Amino acid sequence: MKKSIFDFSGKTAVVTGGSGVIGGAICRGLAAAGANVVIVANTQMGKAQVIADEIRSAGGSASVVQADVLARDSLRKLAEDVIGDFGTVDLLVNGAGGAKKEATTSKELSFFDLPEEAVRNVLDLNFLGTFFACQVFGKIMVEQGRGAVLNISSLGAVRPLTRSVAYSAGKAAVTNFTQWLAVHFSQEYQAKIRVNAIVPGFFLTEQNRFLLTDEITGELTERGQRIIRQTPMGRFGSPDELVPPALFLLSDAASFIHGETLVIDGGLNAYGGV
Repeated sequence: MKKSIFDFSGKTAVVTGGSGVIGGAICRGLAAAGANVVIVANTQMGKAQVIADEIRSAGGSASVVQADVLARDSLRKLAEDVIGDFGTVDLLVNGAGGAKKEATTSKELSFFDLPEEAVRNVLDLNFLGTFFACQVFGKIMVEQGRGAVLNISSLGAVRPLTRSVAYSAGKAAVTNFTQWLAVHFSQEYQAKIRVNAIVPGFFLTEQNRFLLTDEITGELTERGQRIIRQTPMGRFGSPDELVPPALFLLSDAASFIHGETLVIDGGLNAYGGV
């Protein structure tokens, strides 16, 4: 029987930010498709372990490794461990990132008072965390002569989100970098390494929950209500709805898709407000 192009059996996938809501969903999806999944977390090791346990209980392959995506030495050690355990790195998902309340404008915190440290932290986590991981694991893929990279951007990269200034800027850098790296790899190194990104719209995660729901009542904030009104499908997305597009871009089914960003937002980006 011919192997399905969505079968990842024998492939090793490294997922940074794998302990998060979106990263965790992608980890589960990759494992269900047969991949050996390496769940990378920095501080949320407990959450990463829960996801790994769920995957193994379902018959999949998953391991948890601690690494800091903002420290190249940490990523190099991670790469050595993965190669030692599995021999290859076939897939890289850059899911580490997120917003931070201290780098987001509000009634209490104006743009002029945003603290430098918080802004730098959000920019670094979203952009440099992706950049460094692509340096370390991209080099391995060049040496192997094959591989696929999937970056996690955001609708904020396409339409800057009010209040989320640092986050939107960081994700815009990720989208631009996705295009740049796709061209660079093909022209300078290896045409069989593909680089793409998904652009999620609004999905409830730990990073944005403070903006979209009231922490006391759990009801939608005014911002959350506004987003729902402007999303033609009338709801937030479910993390599981990001998994098929992510697996598609990582699979051989997308063998001629390169340097692209796929928006997954329930129609929000298409809606002009009238």
